[in-house]
Amino acid sequence: MRYTPAGVAVAEFKIDHASRQIEAGQERQVGCELSAVALAQLAERVGGMVPGIRVRLTGFLARKSRMSLQLVLHVNNLEPI
Repeated sequence: MRYTPAGVAVAEFKIDHASRQIEAGQERQVGCELSAVALAQLAERVGGMVPGIRVRLTGFLARKSRMSLQLVLHVNNLEPI
């Protein structure tokens, strides 16, 4: 975890996703790894979590930086499951 110059906590982490989805009427297994970022109180919660814990996240996708094409999930809500 790091802090911005304004003192806001920032946690950058990776998410492994695996699920079964329906595509063209057929079930398929999907998986991916995604970069994520949480700020303030959520960042502090993420910092205290054990790696490998299962969570449900909600948020929005945005570019990593203005010039980057890489996407990052900005987490707005985090629930252990």
